[in-house]
Parts: sequence; C-alpha cells; structure tokens
Amino acid sequence: MAARNERGTTSVPRADHAHDHAEADRRSLVIALLLIAAFMVVEVVGGVLAGSLALLSDAGHMVADAAAIALALVANHMARRPYSAERTFGYRRAEVLAAMLNALSLWLIAGWVFVETYGRLRQAPEVDGGPVVAVGFLGLLVNLAAAYVLRRPAERNMNVEGAFRHVMANLMASVGVVISGVVIIVTGWTIVDAATGGLIGLLVLGSAWRLTVKVVHVLMESVPKHIDLYRLCYQLAELPGVTLLHDVHVWTIASGHESLTAHVVVDPAYDGKVDALIRRIQRVARDEFGISHITIQVEESPDGCSELHQFDHLRAFERR
Repeated sequence: MAARNERGTTSVPRADHAHDHAEADRRSLVIALLLIAAFMVVEVVGGVLAGSLALLSDAGHMVADAAAIALALVANHMARRPYSAERTFGYRRAEVLAAMLNALSLWLIAGWVFVETYGRLRQAPEVDGGPVVAVGFLGLLVNLAAAYVLRRPAERNMNVEGAFRHVMANLMASVGVVISGVVIIVTGWTIVDAATGGLIGLLVLGSAWRLTVKVVHVLMESVPKHIDLYRLCYQLAELPGVTLLHDVHVWTIASGHESLTAHVVVDPAYDGKVDALIRRIQRVARDEFGISHITIQVEESPDGCSELHQFDHLRAFERR
C-alpha cells in the first residue's frame, strides 16, 4: 500500500512481477549467449579459411553479439541489486548504460565493415563460395534460435533489446552471406562478397541508429513513447476536487519502470478526503498508463511554487 508523508507525497511500490521478468530476461540472455558462443569460433575459422569478407564481417558481428549479450547479463545482475541510501533507484539505470554501450559497439562494427568493403571493392580477392554457404547457413540457424529466445524480453526491456538488435542485424547478415556464397559458386563473381559486406554494414548501421535514439530518449528523461501526457493530465484534472495540475514530470528510470511526479492543487471547498483523492490519482496513473512510481504533492494554492509550469492538456485534448 502507498505511504503518504506530511507534505502529501506518496509513492507506489514496484509491481510484484518485476522480479519474475528480470529472472525470465536473465534465462533468455543465458540461452542466447550459449547459442552464439557455441557457433562463434566456427564462423571465425570459416571466414579466415574461405577468405570471405561477408563471412568475416558476419563473424565479427557474431563476436560482438556474444559481448553484447554478456554485457546485458552483467547489467541484468546489477539492476537486481537492492536500493541503498547512496543509490535510491538502485542500479536500474545499468540496463540503459549497457544498451548505450551496445549501440556504440554497433557503430564501430559498421565502420569496420565499411573500411573493409572499400578495400575489397578496389581489389577483390579469391573467395571460396562453398564454405561461405555452409557456415553462413549454420549461422542463420543459430541467429534464428537466438532471436526467437530474445524476442519477447526485448519488447519490455531496453537492455535485452540492445542484445536483440545485435542478433537481428547478424541474422540479416547471415542471409546476405548465404546469398553471396551461392552467387560466387554459380557465377564466380567474387566482388559480390565485398558488396554483401557493405550491405551488412548498412544493416548494422540501421540497428545502431534505432537503439541510440531510444537510449538518448531515456537519458534525456523524455516522456515514454507509450504514455500520452496530455491524456494523462486531462484525466487527472477531471477528477473531483482537482482544480489545477502543474509541475508534471513523467520519465523512464529503466525499462518497465516509469515515474510520475506532479503538484495537485485541491479545491478548498472539496469535502472529500485527500487520501482518497490521491489513491484515485494513483489508480489512473498506474492502471491506465502503466506508471509504477508515483509521487503527488498536494497543495491548496500554487503560490510560491518555483517550478510552476503546465501543459495545455485541455485544449490539446479538445483538438482530438
């Protein structure tokens, strides 16, 4: 049950299923890491023996996949550490930092692939198409399995999403490797290998950009994409007894942990209990918008508030 202090500030504890999600995420990451690591050495050796840039770039990304998943596991472990007086949100943001590092690694991988592609387009080396097809096909199966394991956890956790994007980029790369090997076997055009490597770089670049945008959105403490702030403010302002809603902040602490703080001016003529009003505000924010950490400051007047800003939620809602 939420507690309220003498200033009228209340907080809602985290959902009970958060621990279950964290454990499920950990299991998914471990399975994906075992799949990737088991095949990683095979692909590196195959790329060297075949002399294929497409296969080597795919192998390099596979190594990065393993590192990304290992990093996600470390962040998952840190995020489960208890809160302390020094870190009142615990280590929840470790997941965001891990996602940022994964995004950075994707940028670096894309850069390396582009450099190698440029060199090989200028002077295409001999490439053995048989091993390229065989190893590429096995890599495709491994990445399909890893992507399947990580798909659902990635929908709710940015940390897992970072690892998932690595795997998806590598999945597309494996498809390109197989096609490249087949073309080389049929036509003997080894330049296709370098061109495929460049396309893989573009795929990695796209994943890097999307993940970077999402991480920056969280670090800037922007309103989560799935929360309509105007609708939230409108519904809270419509509650009986509320005359003004201001100093509203909604942001993401970590994946699945959204926070809301707001100042609520209560009508002096309101004859209901303030505690009951606060609970209604909490129910709206928690049940309809999925916000787990809610802090409400009750006021009789906005006078003296140093951060008096409002959203024109009433006009915005009328335009819908």
